[in-house]
Amino acid sequence: MALTVRIHETGGPEVLKLEDMPIQPPGVNEVLIRQRAIGVNYIDIYHRTGLYKLLGYPVGLGMEAAGIVEAAGGNVTHLQPGDRVAYCGGPVGAYAEYRTLPARYVIPLPASVTDEVAAGGLLKGLTAYYLLHLSFQVHPGDTVLIHAAAGGVGLLACQLARHLGATVIGTVSTPEKAALARENGCEYPLIYTQEDWVEKVKEITQGKGVDVVYDSVGKTTFMPSLDCLKRFGMMVSFGQSSGSVPPFDPTILSQKGSLYLTRPTLMHHIEDYDHYAAYAAALFDLIARRILTIRIGGLYHLGEVKQAHIDLESRKTTGALILQA
Repeated sequence: MALTVRIHETGGPEVLKLEDMPIQPPGVNEVLIRQRAIGVNYIDIYHRTGLYKLLGYPVGLGMEAAGIVEAAGGNVTHLQPGDRVAYCGGPVGAYAEYRTLPARYVIPLPASVTDEVAAGGLLKGLTAYYLLHLSFQVHPGDTVLIHAAAGGVGLLACQLARHLGATVIGTVSTPEKAALARENGCEYPLIYTQEDWVEKVKEITQGKGVDVVYDSVGKTTFMPSLDCLKRFGMMVSFGQSSGSVPPFDPTILSQKGSLYLTRPTLMHHIEDYDHYAAYAAALFDLIARRILTIRIGGLYHLGEVKQAHIDLESRKTTGALILQA
């Protein structure tokens, strides 16, 4: 039996239930993982609340973890028992001591990356990677605006944008988060609770606007962000922690400067295993060279999952939150 977190209905943190579940042996193209560290991400809250729909209840939560391969099913050639591995994406259900899942989602871990760093950094790191390399390819001299700059993805996006030679502007909620964002490559952290961040962006860019906005906040930042973009700028909306973006007339994009808008997801970028493995290898190399630092913002036992969700949802946390199985 394995301790597993499941929900029987959508709702607040109180719907998270810790249950004993049978350990499923791996079938063809599957592996069984003894999990050591589990990442807590904002998408888990979307799943818990029903903002992102899941099929069939009760159901597990969680998209990311690291551990040891206990057993491999037929046709699995790239993994064997004893291998240190990590994964993100695939079926939900990472909040568990043991996990059986398709091997195509599982990546071997290099010795240079700890379980906690992998569990806290694979999903967020790959998100930052595709955002800055694929959704909008950041070049030296570009100016970028990153919302939630002190969050898990935000800190990594700031670090990567600085490495790529961009001028980095970020929004945060407190002076403490502003200091943290600055330490991680955000040259201009703006405290949105204390200042008009749209006007500050215009001031910093001398009225030109930024090349790209990376927005994981959604409802409260979407429309103001369009006013921060230069002509032909790109709006990358990849989350909605404040709620869904309301419907709007797309002619607004032309009125504000022939702007571009995209709403990407990591899962499409890693659907092909070869791409997934290549992006992960690039991410692990950036970590090994200390270009990217995965900051662990909190460690919780699996039984403390409700508190982890409360802390993440309150926006009081910085960096990655980890459940220890």
